[in-house]
Amino acid sequence: MQRIRLRYTKRGRLRFTSHRDFQRAFERALRRAEVPMAYSAGFTPHPKVSYANAAPTGTGSEAEYLEIALTAPRDPEPLRVLLDESLPTGLDIVDAVEARTSGLADRLTASVWEMRLDGVDPADAERAVEAFTKADTVEVQRMTKNGVRTFDARPAVAGLETHSSQADRPTDQPCAILRLVVRHVTPAVRPDDVLSGLRAVADLAPPVPAAVTRLAQGLFDEETGTVTDPLAPDREAAEALTATPAAAATTPTPEGSA
Repeated sequence: MQRIRLRYTKRGRLRFTSHRDFQRAFERALRRAEVPMAYSAGFTPHPKVSYANAAPTGTGSEAEYLEIALTAPRDPEPLRVLLDESLPTGLDIVDAVEARTSGLADRLTASVWEMRLDGVDPADAERAVEAFTKADTVEVQRMTKNGVRTFDARPAVAGLETHSSQADRPTDQPCAILRLVVRHVTPAVRPDDVLSGLRAVADLAPPVPAAVTRLAQGLFDEETGTVTDPLAPDREAAEALTATPAAAATTPTPEGSA
Protein backbone atom coordinates (compact mmCIF):
# COMPACT_ATOMS: atom_id res chain seq x y z
CA MET A 1 0.00 0.00 0.00
CA GLN A 2 1.40 3.38 -1.04
CA ARG A 3 0.86 6.50 1.06
CA ILE A 4 0.91 10.00 -0.44
CA ARG A 5 1.12 13.19 1.61
CA LEU A 6 -0.43 16.36 0.24
CA ARG A 7 -0.30 20.05 1.11
CA TYR A 8 -3.35 22.11 0.19
CA THR A 9 -4.60 25.66 0.58
CA LYS A 10 -7.77 27.51 1.56
CA ARG A 11 -7.79 30.83 -0.28
CA GLY A 12 -10.17 33.69 -0.95
CA ARG A 13 -13.82 33.05 -0.19
CA LEU A 14 -13.12 29.36 0.33
CA ARG A 15 -11.47 30.18 3.65
CA PHE A 16 -15.03 29.99 4.96
CA THR A 17 -15.18 26.32 3.93
CA SER A 18 -15.56 24.12 7.00
CA HIS A 19 -13.37 21.05 7.46
CA ARG A 20 -16.40 18.82 6.81
CA ASP A 21 -17.11 20.69 3.56
CA PHE A 22 -13.52 20.20 2.46
CA GLN A 23 -13.69 16.49 3.24
CA ARG A 24 -16.74 16.10 0.98
CA ALA A 25 -15.12 18.13 -1.82
CA PHE A 26 -11.89 16.15 -1.55
CA GLU A 27 -13.63 12.77 -1.67
CA ARG A 28 -15.47 13.89 -4.81
CA ALA A 29 -12.11 14.96 -6.29
CA LEU A 30 -10.68 11.51 -5.54
CA ARG A 31 -13.51 9.92 -7.52
CA ARG A 32 -13.19 12.37 -10.43
CA ALA A 33 -9.45 11.79 -10.64
CA GLU A 34 -10.00 8.00 -10.45
CA VAL A 35 -7.46 7.63 -7.66
CA PRO A 36 -7.03 3.96 -6.63
CA MET A 37 -7.95 4.58 -3.01
CA ALA A 38 -7.68 2.07 -0.20
CA TYR A 39 -10.89 1.80 1.85
CA SER A 40 -11.61 1.01 5.46
CA ALA A 41 -13.29 -2.27 6.39
CA GLY A 42 -16.81 -2.63 7.79
CA PHE A 43 -20.38 -2.00 6.65
CA THR A 44 -19.69 1.61 5.57
CA PRO A 45 -16.22 1.68 3.97
CA HIS A 46 -14.56 5.09 3.69
CA PRO A 47 -11.49 6.13 1.71
CA LYS A 48 -8.39 6.06 3.87
CA VAL A 49 -7.65 9.76 4.26
CA SER A 50 -5.89 11.14 7.35
CA TYR A 51 -6.31 14.85 8.03
CA ALA A 52 -3.93 16.73 10.32
CA ASN A 53 -4.69 19.84 12.37
CA ALA A 54 -7.14 21.63 10.07
CA ALA A 55 -7.37 25.43 10.26
CA PRO A 56 -10.49 26.96 11.84
CA THR A 57 -13.37 27.91 9.56
CA GLY A 58 -12.99 31.49 8.35
CA THR A 59 -9.20 31.51 8.28
CA GLY A 60 -7.15 31.18 5.12
CA SER A 61 -4.26 28.76 4.88
CA GLU A 62 -1.28 28.01 2.71
CA ALA A 63 -0.29 24.94 4.72
CA GLU A 64 -2.93 22.28 5.32
CA TYR A 65 -1.87 18.63 5.23
CA LEU A 66 -3.43 15.23 4.65
CA GLU A 67 -2.34 11.71 3.77
CA ILE A 68 -4.05 9.20 1.47
CA ALA A 69 -3.52 5.44 1.11
CA LEU A 70 -3.54 3.87 -2.37
CA THR A 71 -3.98 0.30 -3.52
CA ALA A 72 -1.75 0.88 -6.57
CA PRO A 73 1.38 3.06 -6.86
CA ARG A 74 1.12 6.50 -8.42
CA ASP A 75 3.67 9.22 -9.17
CA PRO A 76 2.99 12.00 -6.62
CA GLU A 77 3.27 14.98 -9.00
CA PRO A 78 0.85 13.80 -11.75
CA LEU A 79 -1.53 12.73 -8.97
CA ARG A 80 -1.30 16.20 -7.43
CA VAL A 81 -2.15 17.82 -10.76
CA LEU A 82 -5.19 15.58 -11.27
CA LEU A 83 -6.53 16.28 -7.80
CA ASP A 84 -5.89 20.01 -8.09
CA GLU A 85 -7.84 20.13 -11.36
CA SER A 86 -10.72 18.27 -9.67
CA LEU A 87 -11.08 20.79 -6.83
CA PRO A 88 -12.54 24.32 -6.96
CA THR A 89 -10.12 27.23 -7.27
CA GLY A 90 -9.09 28.25 -3.76
CA LEU A 91 -8.84 24.68 -2.55
CA ASP A 92 -5.54 24.00 -4.27
CA ILE A 93 -3.26 20.98 -3.98
CA VAL A 94 0.19 22.57 -4.07
CA ASP A 95 2.59 19.82 -3.00
CA ALA A 96 2.75 16.01 -2.95
CA VAL A 97 5.32 13.50 -1.76
CA GLU A 98 5.36 9.77 -1.19
CA ALA A 99 5.36 9.01 2.53
CA ARG A 100 8.73 7.46 3.33
CA THR A 101 8.87 8.37 7.02
CA SER A 102 6.43 7.95 9.89
CA GLY A 103 4.60 10.48 12.01
CA LEU A 104 3.44 13.38 9.83
CA ALA A 105 1.09 14.59 12.58
CA ASP A 106 3.97 14.45 15.08
CA ARG A 107 5.88 16.97 12.93
CA LEU A 108 3.08 19.54 13.07
CA THR A 109 4.06 21.16 16.35
CA ALA A 110 3.66 24.86 15.49
CA SER A 111 2.06 27.25 13.01
CA VAL A 112 2.97 30.60 11.50
CA TRP A 113 0.00 32.94 11.10
CA GLU A 114 -0.42 36.32 9.47
CA MET A 115 -3.12 38.59 10.91
CA ARG A 116 -4.19 41.62 8.91
CA LEU A 117 -5.79 44.26 11.14
CA ASP A 118 -7.54 46.79 8.90
CA GLY A 119 -8.24 50.08 10.63
CA VAL A 120 -5.44 49.60 13.18
CA ASP A 121 -2.47 51.96 13.24
CA PRO A 122 0.80 49.98 13.03
CA ALA A 123 2.23 51.97 15.95
CA ASP A 124 -0.70 50.99 18.16
CA ALA A 125 -0.26 47.37 17.10
CA GLU A 126 3.45 47.48 17.93
CA ARG A 127 2.74 48.81 21.43
CA ALA A 128 0.15 46.06 21.97
CA VAL A 129 2.57 43.38 20.74
CA GLU A 130 5.24 44.66 23.13
CA ALA A 131 2.81 44.53 26.05
CA PHE A 132 1.77 40.99 25.12
CA THR A 133 5.29 39.62 24.75
CA LYS A 134 6.44 41.22 28.04
CA ALA A 135 3.51 39.80 30.00
CA ASP A 136 4.09 36.69 32.10
CA THR A 137 0.48 35.57 31.69
CA VAL A 138 -2.29 36.61 29.30
CA GLU A 139 -5.61 35.17 30.37
CA VAL A 140 -8.28 34.90 27.70
CA GLN A 141 -11.74 33.38 27.57
CA ARG A 142 -13.29 31.12 24.98
CA MET A 143 -16.82 29.79 24.72
CA THR A 144 -16.86 25.98 24.57
CA LYS A 145 -19.65 23.42 24.54
CA ASN A 146 -19.17 23.18 28.32
CA GLY A 147 -19.37 26.92 28.86
CA VAL A 148 -16.81 29.71 29.11
CA ARG A 149 -13.21 28.53 29.59
CA THR A 150 -10.42 30.75 30.88
CA PHE A 151 -6.79 29.89 30.07
CA ASP A 152 -3.35 31.47 29.68
CA ALA A 153 -2.53 32.10 26.01
CA ARG A 154 0.99 33.45 26.60
CA PRO A 155 3.10 30.23 26.90
CA ALA A 156 2.00 28.92 23.49
CA VAL A 157 3.12 32.06 21.65
CA ALA A 158 6.71 31.53 20.47
CA GLY A 159 6.83 34.73 18.43
CA LEU A 160 4.68 37.80 17.80
CA GLU A 161 5.74 40.87 15.86
CA THR A 162 4.50 43.54 13.50
CA HIS A 163 5.35 42.77 9.91
CA SER A 164 5.29 44.65 6.60
CA SER A 165 3.78 42.69 3.71
CA GLN A 166 4.08 43.19 -0.03
CA ALA A 167 0.52 41.94 -0.24
CA ASP A 168 -0.70 45.18 1.32
CA ARG A 169 -2.94 47.14 -1.02
CA PRO A 170 -2.68 50.94 -1.14
CA THR A 171 -5.41 52.43 1.01
CA ASP A 172 -6.18 55.60 2.95
CA GLN A 173 -7.07 53.51 6.00
CA PRO A 174 -4.39 52.35 8.46
CA CYS A 175 -3.56 48.65 8.51
CA ALA A 176 -1.33 46.60 10.80
CA ILE A 177 0.12 43.22 9.85
CA LEU A 178 1.08 40.84 12.66
CA ARG A 179 3.17 37.69 12.28
CA LEU A 180 2.42 35.04 14.91
CA VAL A 181 4.27 31.80 15.68
CA VAL A 182 2.23 29.60 18.01
CA ARG A 183 2.99 26.16 19.40
CA HIS A 184 0.36 23.45 19.13
CA VAL A 185 -0.47 22.84 22.77
CA THR A 186 -3.48 21.77 24.83
CA PRO A 187 -5.72 23.68 25.02
CA ALA A 188 -5.02 24.89 21.48
CA VAL A 189 -4.25 28.59 21.24
CA ARG A 190 -5.72 30.07 18.06
CA PRO A 191 -5.12 33.44 16.41
CA ASP A 192 -8.42 34.78 17.76
CA ASP A 193 -7.22 33.91 21.28
CA VAL A 194 -4.10 36.02 20.68
CA LEU A 195 -6.28 38.87 19.43
CA SER A 196 -8.33 38.57 22.62
CA GLY A 197 -5.05 38.71 24.54
CA LEU A 198 -3.99 41.88 22.74
CA ARG A 199 -7.31 43.43 23.68
CA ALA A 200 -6.84 42.35 27.31
CA VAL A 201 -3.29 43.69 27.76
CA ALA A 202 -3.41 46.77 25.53
CA ASP A 203 -7.05 47.45 24.65
CA LEU A 204 -6.30 46.77 20.97
CA ALA A 205 -9.64 46.17 19.26
CA PRO A 206 -9.72 46.17 15.43
CA PRO A 207 -12.86 47.88 14.07
CA VAL A 208 -13.40 44.99 11.61
CA PRO A 209 -12.65 41.27 11.94
CA ALA A 210 -9.02 40.39 11.30
CA ALA A 211 -8.09 38.60 8.08
CA VAL A 212 -6.10 35.57 9.28
CA THR A 213 -3.99 33.25 7.13
CA ARG A 214 -1.84 30.30 8.14
CA LEU A 215 1.44 30.64 6.25
CA ALA A 216 3.16 27.48 7.47
CA GLN A 217 2.97 24.66 9.96
CA GLY A 218 5.52 22.06 10.89
CA LEU A 219 8.17 21.18 13.42
CA PHE A 220 9.18 24.09 15.65
CA ASP A 221 12.93 24.70 15.88
CA GLU A 222 13.60 26.03 19.39
CA GLU A 223 17.07 27.33 18.44
CA THR A 224 16.03 29.43 15.45
CA GLY A 225 12.38 30.03 16.32
CA THR A 226 11.35 28.88 12.85
CA VAL A 227 8.83 26.32 11.62
CA THR A 228 10.27 23.71 9.25
CA ASP A 229 8.64 21.99 6.27
CA PRO A 230 7.01 18.75 7.51
CA LEU A 231 7.35 17.11 4.08
CA ALA A 232 11.11 17.68 3.90
CA PRO A 233 12.05 14.36 5.59
CA ASP A 234 10.07 12.46 2.95
CA ARG A 235 11.82 14.32 0.13
CA GLU A 236 15.21 13.70 1.70
CA ALA A 237 14.44 10.00 2.11
CA ALA A 238 13.39 9.78 -1.56
CA GLU A 239 16.54 11.59 -2.70
CA ALA A 240 18.72 9.30 -0.60
CA LEU A 241 17.03 6.24 -2.08
CA THR A 242 17.56 7.57 -5.60
CA ALA A 243 21.20 8.45 -4.94
CA THR A 244 22.13 5.06 -3.44
CA PRO A 245 21.90 2.97 -6.65
CA ALA A 246 23.81 5.64 -8.57
CA ALA A 247 26.56 5.67 -5.95
CA ALA A 248 26.77 1.89 -5.99
CA ALA A 249 27.06 1.86 -9.79
CA THR A 250 30.06 4.22 -9.70
CA THR A 251 31.90 2.45 -6.87
CA PRO A 252 35.26 1.16 -8.27
CA THR A 253 35.84 -2.59 -8.19
CA PRO A 254 38.72 -3.55 -5.84
CA GLU A 255 41.85 -4.75 -7.61
CA GLY A 256 42.19 -8.51 -7.90
CA SER A 257 38.48 -9.16 -7.56
CA ALA A 258 36.88 -11.51 -10.04
